[in-house]
Amino acid sequence: MGQEKLMNLPFNDCTSGGCGAKIDPGELSLILREMPPFYDEKLLVGYDSADDGAVYKIDGEKSIITTVDFFSPMIDDCRTFGRIAATNALSDVYAMGGKPITALNLVCFPEAFDMALLGEIMLGGAEKVAEAGAVLAGGHSIYDREPKYGLAVTGIVQNNKIIRNNTPETGHKLILTKPLGVGLIMAAYKGGAASGEAVEKAVRSMERLNRYAAEKMTGFDVSACTDITGFGLMGHMLEMTAGRVSFRIDYGEIPYFIEAYHYAEEFLLTAAGQRNRNHMAGKVEVGHLPFPMQELVLDPQTSGGLLICVAKDQAKELLTSIQRDDPLAKIIGEVAKREKDAIIL
Repeated sequence: MGQEKLMNLPFNDCTSGGCGAKIDPGELSLILREMPPFYDEKLLVGYDSADDGAVYKIDGEKSIITTVDFFSPMIDDCRTFGRIAATNALSDVYAMGGKPITALNLVCFPEAFDMALLGEIMLGGAEKVAEAGAVLAGGHSIYDREPKYGLAVTGIVQNNKIIRNNTPETGHKLILTKPLGVGLIMAAYKGGAASGEAVEKAVRSMERLNRYAAEKMTGFDVSACTDITGFGLMGHMLEMTAGRVSFRIDYGEIPYFIEAYHYAEEFLLTAAGQRNRNHMAGKVEVGHLPFPMQELVLDPQTSGGLLICVAKDQAKELLTSIQRDDPLAKIIGEVAKREKDAIIL
């Protein structure tokens, strides 16, 4: 067996990959409604909200953020898959204003596969944990029919700096830090239809820690933040509005990969994108947009960017700061008083 083959997964055998494998948000909400309530005065954020992670108060100054994320591969290169999965798992801590401190590996791996493949996946993950300044402290592994990898992450945050995803303030501007379209590109890649340049762009974006954009938020009046993943831009925006406000979006300002737009034109679509479309039916109107743009705003993002709500008079300054490291970030809209529609495109 050659070295090149050793370091690649038979990922086309996987039924789904990346954040496109997430359970439909509508089905998930029905399940969570049946969960028994838990109360602890120190639990500041729990599963009763749709936030990015749980927050538990340690003392009068600090809280811990706990989150977990894993999925099957969306790309065949093992080390790249490991880096993307770890980047994605770390993202929730950044979205809540925290700093990752420890991570635990979560591994599902076929018994028949060469363990050298798993070693490469875990090395890729370790690289990103180190880049985040966190410590890889252990993990858990089981045999499974399909490979899956991710992290359970613990972060720390100052109590007065916790950022929720459902507290946007009217008048604040919305900044999206990464382009949309990685789900469409990776679907085309799995079908053998994506260009090498498109895949390289998508991989660079998915491997990019949200740490750098999140660190720029310090000192700015940020009312809410989330990371855009499997529910797509529209799904995560709907969570953010929380029935209290509306988002006015200039879809012409939304950053996206042009290759993803073209793949959508050719109807190279994703099953998860269609699940998102079905879930959003009757909640958000996208039918007036060009069809490829509809697919982009519904596209499940793996390790997507941050959506930041920031005070109007500070938005350009924050955007300029973010663009030094994430040049494709853009202001895409603003928070408005609640109207008939939660999201107005």
